[in-house]
Amino acid sequence: MYDNDEHWMHHAILLANYAQNQGEIPIGAILVLKNKIIGTGWNQPIQSHDPTAHAEIIALRQGGQILRNYRLTETTLYVTLEPCAMCAGAIVYSRVSRLVYGAHNFKTGATSSCLNILGSAEMNHRVQVQCCILHKECSNLLTHFFYQKRTQKKLTDK
Repeated sequence: MYDNDEHWMHHAILLANYAQNQGEIPIGAILVLKNKIIGTGWNQPIQSHDPTAHAEIIALRQGGQILRNYRLTETTLYVTLEPCAMCAGAIVYSRVSRLVYGAHNFKTGATSSCLNILGSAEMNHRVQVQCCILHKECSNLLTHFFYQKRTQKKLTDK
C-alpha cells in the first residue's frame, strides 16, 4: 500500500457522501497525478439521465481535460467501489497506471469479483490494482444507502 492511499480514499468517500445527498448511489472517485488531484467524480446517472455518468468516468474525463490528453499515464484512480465493466474498460483505454478501490462489487465488479478485465492477458495495457483500502467505510456507505432505500420502499408500499 502506498502511503497516501488512505488519504486519497477519504477524499473519494467525501464525494460518495455527496452523491448520496444528491439521491445517487454513493460512489466517489479521485484521479491523482504526482500527489495532486486532477479529476473528481461522483455517481450522477440518475440526475443527469446518463447511464455513463459513473464516478470513475467523470473523474477520467476531468483528468483528460486537465492534461489535454486522452492518455492518463502515471495516474492513480481511487474509487470507493470496484469498477464495473464499462469503467474498467475506460481505465484500460485511458492508460491509468494504478487503480485503488475500497469495496468489492460482487454483482458487477470487473477487476476481480465477477470479471477481471484489468487482469486479462488480451488487454494491451496493464493496470496495477490495490483493493480493500478503507473497505469497511466504503462498504458501510453502500449498505446503509440500500438499507434506507429498502426501508423507504416498504413504507410506501403500505
